[in-house]
Amino acid sequence: MDYTFDFSSIWEYREYLVNGVVGTIRLTAVGTVFGLGIGILGAVARAWKIPGLAQIYTGYVELIRNTPFIVQLFFVFFGLPSLGVQLTEWQAATIAMVINLGAYSTEIIRAGIDAIPKGQIEAALALSMSRLQIFYHVVLRQALIKIWPALSSQIVIVMLGSAVCSQISAEELTFGANFIQSRNFRAFEVYFISTALYLMMAMALRQLLASIGRRVLTRRAP
Repeated sequence: MDYTFDFSSIWEYREYLVNGVVGTIRLTAVGTVFGLGIGILGAVARAWKIPGLAQIYTGYVELIRNTPFIVQLFFVFFGLPSLGVQLTEWQAATIAMVINLGAYSTEIIRAGIDAIPKGQIEAALALSMSRLQIFYHVVLRQALIKIWPALSSQIVIVMLGSAVCSQISAEELTFGANFIQSRNFRAFEVYFISTALYLMMAMALRQLLASIGRRVLTRRAP
């Protein structure tokens, strides 16, 4: 193999990698917050069979879970402008990630809600608790505890999937790596480093989510 490794050539482009990591973290953070919000609402609608809303969420979940993320991203970025909705690369990437995580988290959280013993809900009703109080104090926390490992894995998957957003020039890590490679043609070195950065971000995110589960959910469980 006649190839000379040269990782030093990446150093002068380091700001693109740094900006890419920051962009990936921002996409993941925004996508997680709003995606989980959509997921919680959808899980309640489907688990409690709220008329109208449950059917809408059923169609939404089936659509997103059975189509590729890149197609969803292209639809948001290229399709919506045809209807007069103008979006930047960042906005389109964020919307696509929120929609994607929202669908998957809906099913994961719904499974947790379905696992709550009905007797606990009946006991809460007997204590004259409102449906909102029952949902927050009895259902939601216990459901999140049960499904937190699966939900954490899905969040990590969405973070790694953000690499696809480079296809619409959203400035995340893969976009930065592609830009550097197009300038110095050191493909092995660039993608080796970007792979290592994704690995570190995934491991750090798993640890963060596990810590949240231990310190917040378990500690405050009813």
